[in-house]
Amino acid sequence: MPDVVRLATRASPLALWQAEHVADLLRAAHPGLEVTLVGTDTLGDRRQDVPISEIGGKGVFATEVQRLVLEDRADAAVHSAKDLPAVTGEGLALVAVPERGDPRDALVGAGLDGLAEGATVATGSQRRRVQLATLRPDLAFVELRGNMATRVGKVGTTAEGRTIDAIVVAAAALQRLGREEAIAELLAVDRLVPQVGQGALAVEVRADDAATAALLAPVEDPVARRRLDAERAFLAELGGDCDLPAGAHAAPPAADGTLAVRAVLADADEHVHRAEASGPDGVALGTDLARRLRAAVEA
Repeated sequence: MPDVVRLATRASPLALWQAEHVADLLRAAHPGLEVTLVGTDTLGDRRQDVPISEIGGKGVFATEVQRLVLEDRADAAVHSAKDLPAVTGEGLALVAVPERGDPRDALVGAGLDGLAEGATVATGSQRRRVQLATLRPDLAFVELRGNMATRVGKVGTTAEGRTIDAIVVAAAALQRLGREEAIAELLAVDRLVPQVGQGALAVEVRADDAATAALLAPVEDPVARRRLDAERAFLAELGGDCDLPAGAHAAPPAADGTLAVRAVLADADEHVHRAEASGPDGVALGTDLARRLRAAVEA
């Protein structure tokens, strides 16, 4: 077993928190193990002037981090699971999913019912926008990019000629950065279905690096992995990086082991289609929901 493990990560405050969290889990599992962080900026970090969908969609926050591992400049990569394409890249293996954080979306600035008629909400996610527009058709939307401190600071400022009344972000990000006080409302998953993998972390290693994979085995949470696999199966069936607004959420398993999965997919006219299913095989559920929703969108 190696004496030192190098964890690749984005250099943002949230990504560094997440990587250090995995480092702490490793140190707890292997007393005496040295864990260091190797930070990098990604395309998504560098290009904050344009929507993510215009610079490559999924992968813009992961590719450079993965490259550090593939080039043996790091031993493992720590990602927000929601930033990963649904199909693991060549030469890599997703070997650990730690205990999951809060998957919900959060409103900052005002709760949904507290927003005035015609209020403006900032979000960089089309998935969030189309679902919120279904709940509140009167709302206007503007683009939102930047790290979490920048995003929270946008409330009350002007963008695209409108004053931003609220923003929508991942609840887990605020919680991990100690910014829970900024949350005006946590949006239940049956109202706003989260992004695939939201709140979860994912750790990748080189596919042939059995030693590092073995070190990371204690970091794995079987429940979190099962839920994430179900959601990623949904996205994989849609094509790995569907360019339509999509979301999926697998709830913690019931006492009998059954998983309940809900999903959304919007069509080109931004009509939101919803479906849910439950059963013992999360991957089969995710795959079936994707097929059902794709058929609804294409009908």
